[in-house]
Amino acid sequence: MGRSPFTLAAAVTAALPGADVTGARALTAGGDARFDSAVATLADGRELAIRVADDDETARELAAESIALRALTAGARAMLPFRAPEYIGETRLGDARALVTELLPGFQIEPGLVPAGPGAAESMGAAIAAVHALPTSVVRSAGLLSRTAQESRDEISRLVDTAAATGRVPARLTVRWREAAADDDLWRFESTVVLGGVQATSFLFADDPERGPEVTGLVGWHSLSVGDPAVDLSWLSTAPDAAADVRAAYARAADRVPDAALEVRARLLAELEFARWLVHGDSLRRPDIVDDAAGLLEALADGLRSDDLTVIAARSEGVDSAMDALDRVPAEAVSGIDTSMQTDAYNPSQLWRDDEAEAGSSDDDAYRAEVGSLETEDLTALRDAHTETADHGAVSALPADEHPEDAPEDEAQRAARAALQRWKSSSSE
Repeated sequence: MGRSPFTLAAAVTAALPGADVTGARALTAGGDARFDSAVATLADGRELAIRVADDDETARELAAESIALRALTAGARAMLPFRAPEYIGETRLGDARALVTELLPGFQIEPGLVPAGPGAAESMGAAIAAVHALPTSVVRSAGLLSRTAQESRDEISRLVDTAAATGRVPARLTVRWREAAADDDLWRFESTVVLGGVQATSFLFADDPERGPEVTGLVGWHSLSVGDPAVDLSWLSTAPDAAADVRAAYARAADRVPDAALEVRARLLAELEFARWLVHGDSLRRPDIVDDAAGLLEALADGLRSDDLTVIAARSEGVDSAMDALDRVPAEAVSGIDTSMQTDAYNPSQLWRDDEAEAGSSDDDAYRAEVGSLETEDLTALRDAHTETADHGAVSALPADEHPEDAPEDEAQRAARAALQRWKSSSSE
């Protein structure tokens, strides 16, 4: 890794024959340190993003991104009220895969800074609804992953069982999650096209003088699939100010029968990010990761006001969100914060095997090696900082006066928000 922007820009001429590259600069967002990345400027004024992966996991992500962007035909793109990057081409730099895409302009907002009310929050909700309204044939015709409601449910059950088998999940969480997985009412939903895990920084904004920030672009398409729409709303646990307005805008824009359990499943998926982190650490035999995850799970269990996600779903009334607990994770439960915003490719079917296969397997080392090769974010080095917005080529940072002053009571919120971000690789450490 560490190629210069000019070296990377040379890949453009291979991916786009005849391209006249007139300049190159670093791209500090699109790869989040997992790729070598750069921006190439063409003579006609266009700007292209180049990302190069040097390991198998990031190479698979670029391959998935390539398929997803090409699956977005002109007709599909016309249905979206924002832009998705155009696929330009692919090539190789040595043995590494290189993907060239259009660079979209806009600025990003970190989740804790997304304001309530009209503007950004409502635009984000409408944007997610637009993705979910795409015809499922867009995904299926490209051969991308498609899950039914039952398959999504089974996947959750396997995750809960695998996490519980480590012996580090508090009993009340295990009961809570198993009851949720067993509640038929929770899993009566229509699978939709999903991005597979939207983050706040997946959205690119332009500032309208009258309406405020509006979504003009969406990045991070490598997990495009058909599945549970709740997966693209689980990030709202990290945006407490804007969550209600995002959900309301999503509900207004959605073109399906209302899903009464959508918010509950989104909270469930957010909580299970801690379980995924635990299983990842256990698969790598990393006691430091396991201890971190166990501490977060203990804090989550201590903060929960309701043990029963199924009760919340059935009553559909003003019960405090279970995810409030994530905002109350004590600072001493973690050692700091890493706020790099990931949109990592993640195929849960690679992680959770069928119950029968797990019961009959005697090759534990092989299983751990398989799971341990998956990419995650190392939560053992959490750092206490989250005020800088990533630069996405022409992306601008939020003005300094829009960042609230840090307060001691915000430590737990920052810790939980960092823990719920998509993961960077810890297997290479």
